[in-house]
Amino acid sequence: METLGEYVRAFLFGGLLCAIGQILIDKTGLTPARILTAYVVAGVVLGGLGVYQYAVDFAGAGATVPLTGFGYLLAKGVREAVAEQGLFGALTGGLTAAAAGITAAIVFALLGALFFKAKPKS
Repeated sequence: METLGEYVRAFLFGGLLCAIGQILIDKTGLTPARILTAYVVAGVVLGGLGVYQYAVDFAGAGATVPLTGFGYLLAKGVREAVAEQGLFGALTGGLTAAAAGITAAIVFALLGALFFKAKPKS
């Protein structure tokens, strides 16, 4: 069973990632799309180096749910697939590991599009 401390660590770590993103939006000329891409790439690099695992062990969902966690998941999937399948795993491992999350995003986007009508920003 989870303890209150685990929830607090997850909240603080995830909040820190969000705060850094907001600071980058407010204080730099970076677009949100570039920041989001940088977060995924940072997750891949830190995951590939094995550094992000410490954040996952410390913060749990606070580290795995944000975009850096998606990058970490891709790197972890590639690492495991390469260990099992060799070089071919480098091509399939990331998408295999992230398939459930990608599928959920597509399904929920479809449901949102079916049940809600988009309005132009005015």
